[in-house]
Amino acid sequence: MRIKVSINPLHPDGTVCTHAIKPSGKPRDPDSGCTGRRNYQVVCSEHGDVGEPHGLRVLAEPAQSAHRDEHKKALAATPTA
Repeated sequence: MRIKVSINPLHPDGTVCTHAIKPSGKPRDPDSGCTGRRNYQVVCSEHGDVGEPHGLRVLAEPAQSAHRDEHKKALAATPTA
């Protein structure tokens, strides 16, 4: 099974934002119902949410890399049959 570690943009209410966004974090389409992005959550397909949400995507990226590296180390430490 392949493990995926991604960063999800979140609305202020904690739901995932999939809307087109301006650089300011506000929605491109004002009629979309999007409230804008507030945080970014690192999510692992095996462990779920990793740590607390980050205010900026650039701050979430090191946490994403660190968690991915943990999986690589665990895989390397696993003996093969």
